[in-house]
Amino acid sequence: MVKNGKVALGNLDAKRDWGFAGDYVEAMWLMLQQEKPEDFVIATGETHSIKELCLEAYGYVGEDWEKHVFVDKRFLRPTETGPLIGDSSKAKKVLGWKPKVNFNELVRMMVDAHLARLK
Repeated sequence: MVKNGKVALGNLDAKRDWGFAGDYVEAMWLMLQQEKPEDFVIATGETHSIKELCLEAYGYVGEDWEKHVFVDKRFLRPTETGPLIGDSSKAKKVLGWKPKVNFNELVRMMVDAHLARLK
């Protein structure tokens, strides 16, 4: 949600395991190549906060994120789950899979896509 030209967000300290969909599609394809179906966790194995995402995104375009973001209490979760992080060690071992796009690259890809849509 945007209000007065600023983006409304919830808990800026919430940490998540951010990953690129293209990497996850590759993992799915590798799973489908297996002779026997198995369950796999597909994740980057590292967490980054919403604040880190804002720092990277706004810094990428030379802006101070604090001038463009505010915390809206409506978006705060009553019970934050803590850091959400996946363990993809089985996928790495069995499928030979690992993410290719890191967090900073992912954020920059998202910013570039957003800027392209605005043109």
